Amino acid sequence: MDDTDLHILRLVQSNSRLTADAISAEVNLSPPAVQKRLKKLRETGVIEREIAVLSPSKLGRDMTVIVEVNLERESRAHLDAFKKRMRDTPSVQQCYYTTGEADFLLILTVKDIKEYEAFTQTHFMDESNVSRFRTAVVMDRVKASLDVL
Repeated sequence: MDDTDLHILRLVQSNSRLTADAISAEVNLSPPAVQKRLKKLRETGVIEREIAVLSPSKLGRDMTVIVEVNLERESRAHLDAFKKRMRDTPSVQQCYYTTGEADFLLILTVKDIKEYEAFTQTHFMDESNVSRFRTAVVMDRVKASLDVL
């Protein structure tokens, strides 16, 4: 990976709909050369996926919640089961297995406190392996990004 690849990545990271023509004008390569580089970046997994970033509030998901979760048991089977449940739950935007005070850190978007309460009932209170969870409700989304470069 060279500086041109990094430049291409910065461009598509901010706007994945840029055409090869538009990118080529920025990086001083031909459109076919840009397409070849993009293909390689996708095939090697540097570009994991290309998505649309949706507005939670415009879709009625006005509440963002950050949750620290502690498990009772941390065997591979228990960890894998919790990870799978979080992956399969649409309201969970991000889930991190962490070191420190909490075993997991979750970021969720929900419609309201009632929906969050139902989430906690299903995924924490009815789950015998969750020993504790701590919730922080986001008051203002100052920055939300998955940018790497």
